[in-house]
Amino acid sequence: MDSFFEEEDDDQVQFEEMGSVRKVIFNRPQKLNCFTYGMIAKISTSLESYEHDPTVKLVILKGKGTNFCAGGDVARVIYSIVAGHWSFGARFSKKQLSLDYQVATYKKPMVSIMNGIVMGGGAGISMQGTFRIVTETTLFAMPEVKIGFCPDVGSTYFLSRLPGFLGEYLVLTSARMDGADMLACGLATHFVLSKDLPLLEIALCEVNTSDKYMISHIIDRFQYKPQSRKKSPLKRMEVINKCFSRDTVEDILSALLTEEMANKGDGLLIDSIKSMKSASPISLKISLKSMREGRKQNLEQCLIREHTISYHLARSTVTKDFIEGSRALLLDKGRRPRWEPPQLELVTESMVNQHFVIEVEEEDGLELELPPRSNQTQKAKAKL
Repeated sequence: MDSFFEEEDDDQVQFEEMGSVRKVIFNRPQKLNCFTYGMIAKISTSLESYEHDPTVKLVILKGKGTNFCAGGDVARVIYSIVAGHWSFGARFSKKQLSLDYQVATYKKPMVSIMNGIVMGGGAGISMQGTFRIVTETTLFAMPEVKIGFCPDVGSTYFLSRLPGFLGEYLVLTSARMDGADMLACGLATHFVLSKDLPLLEIALCEVNTSDKYMISHIIDRFQYKPQSRKKSPLKRMEVINKCFSRDTVEDILSALLTEEMANKGDGLLIDSIKSMKSASPISLKISLKSMREGRKQNLEQCLIREHTISYHLARSTVTKDFIEGSRALLLDKGRRPRWEPPQLELVTESMVNQHFVIEVEEEDGLELELPPRSNQTQKAKAKL
């Protein structure tokens, strides 16, 4: 299994020192800067070093090229599972969620420059930070249910706290949001035109303070007020709340169908129905339950629950939909997945609940432990 942890290129993450500022640059532009296990490990180690270095005042996260980060390296995880090493998927989840927790409890201000695609792991490492900058090119989504997976990286915490039931809408439909939407709903703190990013970076690299108000003032100088697009989901919150507040996936889909019958040609309704019908039925049900629990839990609890779910999906405890969906959509490029169970009504409550509780031997090293941090809200430790 060790081969899955090896990296072909030591330059997949670049680190730059600019006075009191450190830049962490994701350097896999040909792969949309998707995180490998090795990248996550290197980022975590460097962040720990910066946090304890009194000369470092600010950390900047960015992606090489035109995109921030499209998520984790799902292909490598799937190859490992197919090769008989399902535990690599659980270890990958543990490493990534630990990094998200590290960022969320970081002592020093962090600026994420979210140009281009921001999905999955890219959202996890940025949404927990202090300053979250988007541009006119930013494209955000959490499309996990499309590949038989479920939202993780702390998303059931930060998405469940969006206005109304916008979070459930984003998770269950894999809908996309642009930079203007992200700013308006609170996922982003600032909107800066992409052409102004080089000047913004220059200004930030002159920082010699960790004072968040002073750093915010610098970013404010480059801020731009974007126009909301006509098809923004934020303009449809009434129907989103009406449908996605329902208790079950079946009820949500039924409400969408009823609304579509009364409003023929409504793009948001049509797209939502189409997306949910093509997604993994069991992933939809697990995701809704996870989101609803996230509304009542702190970040630590959300990360532990998400890791438990990821463990089960990697192990195929109940279903092989994660393997099937990833193969069909990411590896075979466009093949229609054959979900199991194939329909919502065949997914029982017992099947769903199995993804939320499990015990493993401690020596397996698959439990997620979130160590004490001075900035944490609550110590959290869990064994799978």
